[in-house]
Amino acid sequence: MPRPNTPGTGRPAWPATELGARTVSGIVLGLLVLGATLNGGWIFAVIWFLAGLAVVGEWLAITRTAPHRPLLALAGLVLAGVVAGARLAAPLPWLLGAVAAGLALLALLARPAAGRVWAPASLACALVVALVPVALRDDPRIGLAGPLWLFGVVWTTDIAAYFTGRALGGPKLWPAVSPKKTWSGFCGGLLGATIVGGAVATGARHLGATEALSLPLACALSALGSVMSQGGDLAESALKRAYGAKDSGRLIPGHGGVMDRLDGFFAAALLAGLLLVGLTLNGSS
Repeated sequence: MPRPNTPGTGRPAWPATELGARTVSGIVLGLLVLGATLNGGWIFAVIWFLAGLAVVGEWLAITRTAPHRPLLALAGLVLAGVVAGARLAAPLPWLLGAVAAGLALLALLARPAAGRVWAPASLACALVVALVPVALRDDPRIGLAGPLWLFGVVWTTDIAAYFTGRALGGPKLWPAVSPKKTWSGFCGGLLGATIVGGAVATGARHLGATEALSLPLACALSALGSVMSQGGDLAESALKRAYGAKDSGRLIPGHGGVMDRLDGFFAAALLAGLLLVGLTLNGSS
């Protein structure tokens, strides 16, 4: 049943109960993640491992990839081994070998034909989600500033885009994929994330970073992270629309599934991971 329109705007009104559930669950999850981020260590790593595992399960369910449980178990074993190996400083060739073997096995066992793409893709996405925040937090050159920058850019993009889009409306961003998103929301999210990302970079040294970015570079990377975050959101919307799914799951009240919360995060984390690899290669040269 369509949602009633807000008087005078022609835009659908968000039910108070759904908005309340969305707000409460968002605050609870935010506090949980921030608390784990401050603590760091294995607690932080386990939280992101569980998030990555949930992403695999929801992705397999959306795309109706079978056999669901064996594939999820296999992905979980690979994910757990790589996460634990990374924290214990296992040799890089071993970790890469485990990832390659896991991706190949998932592709071999999955069905139907499309599942041979979606199953390894789900694990690849989960590895980014599970590894990048922990790697940023553990890196002494970046420390707490890394994951806080990532969270700040993604969360601000999501919140600013939502409220700016609902307040200003206007032309749709990509109506065939996500009918509610607008260009005003896109620009609002971009501006908000650029400001917050620059603010985190300004205080990076106070957060434990030994190598801080200049403010212009930090703002530019924050803007790029925001664009990638919104692109990840659209990509997940396209996937759900292709398979007729409204939400990736029902785990988070008001938000849907874990993938619905981490679609933009994955894309921004991918950027952060590439930047970390670049920083490491530059430092070793």
